[in-house]
Amino acid sequence: MSKPIPGLTEQQMREVDRIMVDDLGIELMQMMENAGRNLAALALRRFRPASVIVMAGPGGNGGGGLVAARHLANRGVLVHVVLSRPADELGGVPAHQLAILQRMRVPSLHGSTTEADLIIDALIGYSLRGDPRGDTRDLIGWANQSGSPVLSLDTPSGLNVTTGEAATPCVQATVTMTLALPKVGLLEAPQVGELWLADISVPPSVYAAFGMEVANLFAEDTIIRVSGATPEEVSGLDR
Repeated sequence: MSKPIPGLTEQQMREVDRIMVDDLGIELMQMMENAGRNLAALALRRFRPASVIVMAGPGGNGGGGLVAARHLANRGVLVHVVLSRPADELGGVPAHQLAILQRMRVPSLHGSTTEADLIIDALIGYSLRGDPRGDTRDLIGWANQSGSPVLSLDTPSGLNVTTGEAATPCVQATVTMTLALPKVGLLEAPQVGELWLADISVPPSVYAAFGMEVANLFAEDTIIRVSGATPEEVSGLDR
């Protein structure tokens, strides 16, 4: 790629989300679907798991994980969802995604874990505030000690996406799939592992509002590698 991919701070990513929803009418449900579908695709491309645990928080990051759970289940993967909060504490859009999974009879439990080929980390997105607590803290600790590879959505839970500073605890990801553009704190943090970037359908005009000129990153694929794995280590995405 001829030009480096620019990065965003947390504040800039919040503004991207605001412009998408308020100015363009691209709703959270649409962005969440794009994120979760791409997350499932990367899980299959990179790990080819027979079984997956999706650790889901109550917000938008958790909702993206729940979308991934649906797509993986539809592809024949054995999926278990582990919630960091009781189901009745999920936000409106994540709660909608969970209701779909429940109708599909995908198991979902609060705080309970089991073994799996892959763990998907969708506990905390870019809105980290302080050290993870309660069941979120416990699930991060469990994932780090599980021995299974971990695929994080947008950022490893517990990592500040602007400074790259890790909270206690912080997920030690094997692969991180971030969204739209890389967050600046992910570029050097060892907790990120391999860094991949996924399209959530952000138009160029959104970045132009920041004075940023962004190349057509997703002309050939909706998921691209930023750093980490070599092409020889990754098989082609099923199309």
